[in-house]
Amino acid sequence: MNDSFIIINFMNVYSDRISQIQQAIARANLTSPHPETAVCLLAVSKTKPASDISLAYQSGLRHFGESYLQEALSKQKKLAHFAITWHFIGPIQSNKTRAIANNFSWVHSVDRLKIAKRLNEQRSPNLPPLNIYLQVNISGEASKSGVTLEQLPALASEIKQFKNLSLRGVMAIPEKQTDYEAQCRPYRDIYQTVQKLEDPTLNHFSFGMSGDIKAAVHEGATMIRVGTALFGQRNYYSEQKKTD
Repeated sequence: MNDSFIIINFMNVYSDRISQIQQAIARANLTSPHPETAVCLLAVSKTKPASDISLAYQSGLRHFGESYLQEALSKQKKLAHFAITWHFIGPIQSNKTRAIANNFSWVHSVDRLKIAKRLNEQRSPNLPPLNIYLQVNISGEASKSGVTLEQLPALASEIKQFKNLSLRGVMAIPEKQTDYEAQCRPYRDIYQTVQKLEDPTLNHFSFGMSGDIKAAVHEGATMIRVGTALFGQRNYYSEQKKTD
């Protein structure tokens, strides 16, 4: 079996998985109160090798999400020949903001003014404004970052003053649920709250992962973060987390 056959076979696997995810999004849109919403598929490629990203890219994906900075920077070098739009989706440490500000087009996990200010100050003036989401901790979990819905308007108001940031919307990772209505509820609460603010800068919603695509799309997601359904199960390395 030659290398070309193996590559084509893997590309077919990715093409099939992408098609299945897109079909799930389309079915969810049929019953959504927001059927006109265009949904972008963000491939969550953290812990996956550059070779997997290459195959997914060649299968049609363009947006990739990473959580571990050093891992992401390494992949970006290896894949510089591809027109990839890179998203940073993990927790942000203050000492990592400069590299994040200058090596990503989107950041999904801004949860406090200090981090936003550093991203703004450290973003190169030669780059377009950095697109950011504000992370909302809708389930109130201590293990997760994010502002409350009550804190959201004030943080959004402050960030809109930063010329090197472009506030685009909100991101949330609710507590895992298996019941469909329970999956929908937190996304619906966020969407309805944001709509009441009538703030045109908050018009994107980074909602949903592999396990709740239907609920997220139904409740207004404009971007779905999909990892497992696309790449398969991840392998997490403790050493990677220590050094990243």
